[in-house]
Amino acid sequence: MEPIKATIPWLSIIGLGEDGLTGLSPAAQALLATAETIVGGPRHFALLQDFLDRPDVEQLIWKNPFIKTVEDIRVRRGRRVAVVASGDPMHYGAGVTLARYFPGEALVLPTIGSVTLACARLGWPVSDVEVVTVHGRPLERILLHVTPGARLLVLSEDAETPKKLAHLLTEHRYGPSTLTVFERLGGPKERCIEDSAECWNAPPGDDLNLVAVTCTAMPKTHVLSRVSGLPDDAFIHDGQLTKREVRAATIAALKPMPEQILWDIGAGCGSIAIEWMRAPGRPKAIAIEQDKDRAALIAKNAMHMGVPDLKIIVDPVPKALRDLPAPHAIFIGGGITTTDLIRNCWDALQPSGRLVANVVTAEGETILLSACEAWGGTMARLAISRLEPLGGFRSWRPLLPVTQWMVRKP
Repeated sequence: MEPIKATIPWLSIIGLGEDGLTGLSPAAQALLATAETIVGGPRHFALLQDFLDRPDVEQLIWKNPFIKTVEDIRVRRGRRVAVVASGDPMHYGAGVTLARYFPGEALVLPTIGSVTLACARLGWPVSDVEVVTVHGRPLERILLHVTPGARLLVLSEDAETPKKLAHLLTEHRYGPSTLTVFERLGGPKERCIEDSAECWNAPPGDDLNLVAVTCTAMPKTHVLSRVSGLPDDAFIHDGQLTKREVRAATIAALKPMPEQILWDIGAGCGSIAIEWMRAPGRPKAIAIEQDKDRAALIAKNAMHMGVPDLKIIVDPVPKALRDLPAPHAIFIGGGITTTDLIRNCWDALQPSGRLVANVVTAEGETILLSACEAWGGTMARLAISRLEPLGGFRSWRPLLPVTQWMVRKP
């Protein structure tokens, strides 16, 4: 039998803390000392001068966009390349991206990251904390996680993030929340500032900071659950809204799963796509709405409800469906006039994907009956009545019954 030859990774990804060289393991120091190319930022290079004062080492500064640095590394495949990243490179760090582009080719050596250090300073169990990065992402992402008593660690974009975060929390009735800003954690220049969001007036400090938030709401604040079926008045809408009870049943039929993609066709105010994205596991969605005014409502709702990454396509179907990533689930909430749209959606749907369509007209129901005969699935009629005032009394007021077709692609 031939002996198994060990594969020696040519690419190493090394976590570097604010303590610099003293925090590096002997293995990490050896990889840096023998590297032909070292990739990092100016701050990293300032901490690694001992390894850079060599005539045989090439220095590469991070480029923007990051894909340019990936290409620089790719053309050096086979050389000894050491990439230096802050803290734990596999926790919202460069290591995550590089591992995707160079699977099985990289050796990762992490150090203690800012999240672990912050939790140690605060006495918070790491498992009880929600970590949200707003580095290169909309700040409104934190709103998905803001509930009374929640503990958040926000990885900042820059020195202005704490002030912007304090303003956003106050605007959403979470002004009493406590903000603790940690700068340059783990190094000789570590600094901590604490105050409530509503009283925050600290001047901008260091760009390298992390904000710990203990969420406290004002009295009578309306708290949004992560479970589907949010109140109708949680959304800004013009009447084109899948009602709460039907929406809960629809999301259950669509079955949100981590990282999966939903197409919400005829999105209206975006309630289905937004509730899909609020589910655990960071599912993704594309809202397709040809009416520009309604598309604007979708954008406002997405920002307000903590899912600003929702992609919105303003075009009619089938044009809007061209070149979109293949979905794992599709919801059709409007615009069913023929089976052509259903056929296009069925062809685009990934294997094991789910397709759900709701209609309120007899003509739409006829189309769904035909689709059910062609592709299988199940049909249900959802009839909801709500108790409302009637003169000096109360009576049950029925909503329009909704016919729902559900089918799973083999």
